[in-house]
Amino acid sequence: MGLVAALEWQGEPYRLCRVDMLGEMRDPSYARLNARHETPVLITSDGSPLTETMAIAAWLEARDRRRRISFDPLSPEADRMHQLMGYVNSGFTGAFAPLWTALEMETGEPAYQEALRRFGREWVIERHDKLEAMLDGTTYLVGERPTLADALLIGVARWLDFHQVADAQTWPRLAAWRERMDADPAVRFAKALESGERPSGSGACKGHVALDEVIREHGR
Repeated sequence: MGLVAALEWQGEPYRLCRVDMLGEMRDPSYARLNARHETPVLITSDGSPLTETMAIAAWLEARDRRRRISFDPLSPEADRMHQLMGYVNSGFTGAFAPLWTALEMETGEPAYQEALRRFGREWVIERHDKLEAMLDGTTYLVGERPTLADALLIGVARWLDFHQVADAQTWPRLAAWRERMDADPAVRFAKALESGERPSGSGACKGHVALDEVIREHGR
């Protein structure tokens, strides 16, 4: 969802492909796009599949000629953006892994599941504490406009609510940032798409492509 918001902010034409993560993504044919059977996957301008969120973000940044979602690569702002992106994509996102594991366990082991949930909750709270301390009062994570750092965080920030870890208001700076992001047209567009709606965005999105077509044309 966050990368879709970034594409909207960037304003370059793109198309989307909806993937059923519990069905289509597990099909052997999907391995032609990503051998690890994961999302997201970006089909680049030369038709090659590119996987991993950070790699996709770097690809977008390198082509952000108007600097709508990034900064001059030699600037202090770019360094801070990369620092925050690294933290969000590693320690912050990883903290939720025990909670997802407990949720997705197919066999019931109540004691083990509860241990995972307890560890996950403590880890998520600690990572939120650290991120709250990293914020410096700017409107967005880096300055006064949304960037790739905001895109990466908005996709996972809502997991706090989904897993019912804690009240978002526990972290005032993060809570204020989330409120601003929830009101952002690009984020609202991305969330609506995710829910199966057909919203009108910036016009950059040129529609959807069927997964079998993507695999047929771009699978390795």
